[in-house]
Amino acid sequence: MDLSKVDYDALKKELEKRLSAQRYYHSLCVMDEAIRLAERYGADTEKAKLAGLLHDITKNMTDADQLKLFDVNRIELSDLERSSPKLYHAISGAWVIEHELNIDDSDIINAVRYHTTAREGMSALEKILYLADFISADRDYDGVCELRSAAYDDFNEAIAEAMAFTIKELVDKNAQIHPDTVAAWNCEIAAKLRKAGKL
Repeated sequence: MDLSKVDYDALKKELEKRLSAQRYYHSLCVMDEAIRLAERYGADTEKAKLAGLLHDITKNMTDADQLKLFDVNRIELSDLERSSPKLYHAISGAWVIEHELNIDDSDIINAVRYHTTAREGMSALEKILYLADFISADRDYDGVCELRSAAYDDFNEAIAEAMAFTIKELVDKNAQIHPDTVAAWNCEIAAKLRKAGKL
């Protein structure tokens, strides 16, 4: 698709209708962070801008409405996904972006689809959105300043730190860890070991 023809004003109005004020502000912050990361690491800034803006488009849909969207459109969920409502918006958001907003760029769709769980073999855009969501200006948690600094110093190290944060949080809650997250972690650690000559 021709990203130069994207009507951002219309998309922002659509988001304002769908999202709470806080979630809309978060979307703008992630968009800005994604652009900065793309500029820093030579990725496509237009794709980063669009993915960042739209990544949480269905975040304020009810669980019931998202499940209905999955069922009506025959979107298959694993048992873990169906029992984890926090994962719904990434899956439903990717569908809405493709089928309701008619954005046919697979990299953008995948970036939104995996911005919560991550996955093995992520593209540069997928990693940028994943990290931008962690360190956007509205985020305020212990360690976020250090992660922001790491993101512009060693991109892959920052990705691994963000994944470690997520995995530790899930373990502490005795929550299930999505297989995509485990695979993404193993992939990042293997890359680190290869870089260090240990694998």
